[in-house]
Amino acid sequence: MEIKDSIAFVTGANRGIGKSYVKSLLDHGAKKVYAGMRDVGAFNAIASEWPEQHRGKVEPVAIDITKEDHIQSAVAKAGDVNLLINNAGIANFAGLIAADNLDDARQEMEVNYFGTLMVSRAFAPVLKKNGGGALVNILSVASLGNFPVLGSYSASKAALHSLTQGIRAELAAQGTQVFGVFPGPIETDMAKDFDMEKSSPDLIADGTLKGIERGEEDIFVDPMAVQFRKDYFADPKALEAQLSNFHPN
Repeated sequence: MEIKDSIAFVTGANRGIGKSYVKSLLDHGAKKVYAGMRDVGAFNAIASEWPEQHRGKVEPVAIDITKEDHIQSAVAKAGDVNLLINNAGIANFAGLIAADNLDDARQEMEVNYFGTLMVSRAFAPVLKKNGGGALVNILSVASLGNFPVLGSYSASKAALHSLTQGIRAELAAQGTQVFGVFPGPIETDMAKDFDMEKSSPDLIADGTLKGIERGEEDIFVDPMAVQFRKDYFADPKALEAQLSNFHPN
């Protein structure tokens, strides 16, 4: 799929990598970008960071991806979309057994898995109507191996990886390409407490769009992600043992 002249919808567009996806889409020639965010009041501050010629090409859309009425309202406003980037997500930094309760795990599944599923289901007919287009899910290297310090987050991203494979098969008949993106740690608020090398969100966003244009279904951009992929396919049990001793601080 060509990014130039595409019409995109990005969830979680108000900060972190979501902001970078909006900027990168504009830089790659997208005709229009719907910037999905829970608080559209933050939009003006975000837009002030873009070149003047880009600002009229972005429309903010209020959306909480866990709320069906928000999603349906977004679909009604963005009926011309042919590229959906499911970026919204949450990480609560909770273990699986050590957590005091299951609230964090449930929230991560509600946002990372069920929220993404609901948005994908709602926009699938829109993509079909507009020629197929593409659907992109932002996963994580934690989709392939569980980081115990992020145990429930890793499980939710593993579920999202499986979801991505499933909807890829289901949407193939309507001509919709489905992509999964597997970044390592990124320089965002979500990873601010991780004392380790991180990649810039602009690098991930730009690499994602180039991967889409090349037709790569599984996109690994940053150095850690590329190495993680090699280690995973070389010896998944050795990688599991390595991750069990992972401490970010």
